[in-house]
Amino acid sequence: MKHGAVITGLTILLTAGPAFAEGQLNIYNWGNYTSPELIKKFEDTYKVKVTVTDFDSNDTALAKLKAGGHGFDIVVPSNSHVPIFIHEGVLLESRPDQMENFKNVDDRWVNVEWDKGRHYTVPWAWGSTGVIVNTKVYSGDPNTWKIIFDPPEELKGKINVLPEMLDTLGAAIKYNGGELCTDDKEILKKAHATLVAAKPNWLSMDYSNVEKYVKEDFAAGVNYSGAAFRARLQNDKLVYGYPKEGYSLWMDSAAIIKDAKNVDNAKLFLNFIMAPENAGLISSFTRYANGIKGSEAFMPEDMKTAPEVVIPADLQGPGKFDPVCSAEVQALYTRIWTDITK
Repeated sequence: MKHGAVITGLTILLTAGPAFAEGQLNIYNWGNYTSPELIKKFEDTYKVKVTVTDFDSNDTALAKLKAGGHGFDIVVPSNSHVPIFIHEGVLLESRPDQMENFKNVDDRWVNVEWDKGRHYTVPWAWGSTGVIVNTKVYSGDPNTWKIIFDPPEELKGKINVLPEMLDTLGAAIKYNGGELCTDDKEILKKAHATLVAAKPNWLSMDYSNVEKYVKEDFAAGVNYSGAAFRARLQNDKLVYGYPKEGYSLWMDSAAIIKDAKNVDNAKLFLNFIMAPENAGLISSFTRYANGIKGSEAFMPEDMKTAPEVVIPADLQGPGKFDPVCSAEVQALYTRIWTDITK
């Protein structure tokens, strides 16, 4: 799109009142990750009917969008996949950096590796991928992938792992001394063997798992920090661990899909979630930080000290943002993952 057209469209977008935005908006997001209060507020403000559809992994979302005919307007990929989504031509260059509320994006999250200057995406939430354990079942050190890959007897058959390839395979790579995106054949052989040996000790590979930890259907697992926080609030026997072998930090960001049917409403939504009070609604529901300045004032007080949000000083070192793996490495990993999940 030519620069002039962007400015003209943006002027219309940001000066239009609620009546301009009547219609629909279809959001494709991770499961149990969209605040109903946020959606209601957007619907009431702009007279737009919002429909939210869930996915459980970046690869699932990408495949669906590439296939076409999906009807979605907004998607929320992880930083490790945003460049892939852009390269595959599924995201619209919607220029969030030119929107009114972009001034609220924290400087740390503007020139990010996965979307320099934010021409495609808006911060949604950020956190980590680590270990969750029920201390009533296991009282040992939670800060290790050993719980998942070489579990003690009391945890065998009670473990859940995430169906997102880079989370679980990535954990196995780190457990074996490697870094994500490595193509070191020895490391990958060890990671594959680790997964094969560990799989019989797992109960499931399930994404939507907050309630299952609360009800103690699961005693341990690979989990996201905010999901672990939400579970702990309902069951105080649950703790979240930051594996000393290495763990992933990540940010999920909202973007408009290239073949979206409701582009104007989608742009309104991106601008809407960059307002501190609305980003605060996202965090209040998901229990993750969000990347918008001033949003802390609209979050629960307990988020300021929660160990799932504030990484302990002695465990900050092993945490790294996932890089974007090359197509060749992605193909290697997919072969391993396909073998594990069959």
